[in-house]
Amino acid sequence: MAERTAFLGKLIGIYCILLALAMGINKQATILTVAALVHDVALMFVMGLILVATGVAMTLRHNIWSGGALPVIVTIVGWLTLLKGLAFLFFPPPAAVGIVVWGHTYEQFFYLDVGAALVLGIYLTIAGFRSK
Repeated sequence: MAERTAFLGKLIGIYCILLALAMGINKQATILTVAALVHDVALMFVMGLILVATGVAMTLRHNIWSGGALPVIVTIVGWLTLLKGLAFLFFPPPAAVGIVVWGHTYEQFFYLDVGAALVLGIYLTIAGFRSK
C-alpha cells in the first residue's frame, strides 16, 4: 500500500477522532457554532474556499479507486471534501446548509454525526497504522 495512503489514513483518522471527541464533549457549543457558521455568508464562503483547496489537493494526490478499503475511503473523503466546498461556494447558504449540514435538524442528528466521525476516524487510524 502506498505510503501516501497510510499517511492520509492516519491524518484524517486522528483528525476525525479528535473532532468527534471535541464535538461530543462540547455539544451545545458545537451546535451554536454550526448555527452561526451557516448564517454567516462570508464565513461560509471562506469555509468553501478552504474545503475546495483541501479537496482538490486530496483528489489530485490521492485518486485511488482500488487496492482495498483504505485507499478507496481516503479517496472518497477527498471527493466529499471537494463537493462540500463547492456546495458552500456555489449554492445559496440555505441550500448549501440543507445539503451538507443536515439543515435545520442538525441538533436531531448531532450524535449520528459524532458517531460517524468517530467510527470513520477509528477505522482510518487503525488501517493507516497497520498498512505497510
